[in-house]
Amino acid sequence: MDEPTRTEIEAAVLRRLLKHLRERTDVQNIELMNLAGFCRNCLSKWYRAAAEERDLDIDYDAAREIVYGMPYAQWKERYQREATPEQQAAFAAASRSSENEPA
Repeated sequence: MDEPTRTEIEAAVLRRLLKHLRERTDVQNIELMNLAGFCRNCLSKWYRAAAEERDLDIDYDAAREIVYGMPYAQWKERYQREATPEQQAAFAAASRSSENEPA
């Protein structure tokens, strides 16, 4: 597969992932972090970093709006629920675990 085709396919996959996450507002970021090790905010940070590598100035809030499909504050108000104690404990345990892994 040539590089332009691979890039087009990867871009299509990202667009589909973002669409899926926008439709699955019931899936909370902490659930994504606990199960997959990344969330919508991670995608926003990766988006911003990729833009910066290309000398494009996209701030974190703009990247979040691209990922969430709306301003983050609006998404948070509409869809974000308080994390349960169990979710918080799983997140804390995973964070401690990753801090102890060799780099």
